[in-house]
Amino acid sequence: MMAAAALLVAIALASVVEAFVFPSHQHDICDKKCFEREHACESSSSSWRRRGATSRVRMSTPTGTVTDATEVLALTLEKPLGLILEESEDGIGGVIVQEVNEGGSAYECPAKDRLVQSKIGSVMKEDVTTLGFDDVMSRIIDAPSPFEIEFIVKASEGEVSEGSEGEEAPTYEVGSTVSILVQQPAETKKPDITLEAKVGDNLRKTLLDHGEIELYRGLKKKLGNCGGGGQCGFCAVDLVDDEGVWGERSDYEAKMIGRKGDPSSRLSCMNNIVGPCTVRTL
Repeated sequence: MMAAAALLVAIALASVVEAFVFPSHQHDICDKKCFEREHACESSSSSWRRRGATSRVRMSTPTGTVTDATEVLALTLEKPLGLILEESEDGIGGVIVQEVNEGGSAYECPAKDRLVQSKIGSVMKEDVTTLGFDDVMSRIIDAPSPFEIEFIVKASEGEVSEGSEGEEAPTYEVGSTVSILVQQPAETKKPDITLEAKVGDNLRKTLLDHGEIELYRGLKKKLGNCGGGGQCGFCAVDLVDDEGVWGERSDYEAKMIGRKGDPSSRLSCMNNIVGPCTVRTL
């Protein structure tokens, strides 16, 4: 315990607090002090970007330590992650996710429940499945924010294995170009617009970058929006068609949109683009 305390003091003095040390050699990749500071921050936009909306961007086929019963879940996450990690006991190396804590970016992932008991496969495309605990931690700490991280998770029920009959869900690499059809309310008399967007980019920013799209319609939304902080709900759009790759919205989104909102409604500030889709501004 004294060694762990000494380690925390050293990290704090270096102003690089990225993890806490817990008994049983566990680490929480979530800076509690930083998270509390974000909530007190006057800029809700800055706070939310640190918490990070997450997106599944690629589902790869079994390779390496991945078996027929598992698959790779590739995410782009912002720090803090909010993950409790423990050294793997499989005799190979690496780390296992023990918990996904609310407040970290991983918690906003639609597949957060699948992360529990998963093994971290790679950090920034580097295979970490055989590295020691401290080495994996160093890779995560040294990575930029956001960064690419892959988890080896149990295969979804009904998932088609490689070589089996049936169609696999489409996959899109980060940075690849996809089309987004934007429908605008009839009363605006504005035409539908097709955008070329990059997988991994924020949906709200992508829509705002095209001046012909009126994301904030009406004086209340224009003057009262939170600037992408996930606090006002004014940037909501209807996800008309997501081609089956966008997943379910988070509980937080459902709460902010309210009962009157359509079940397909999403907060554009909280969603990174994961594939082609059709959205309707409100």
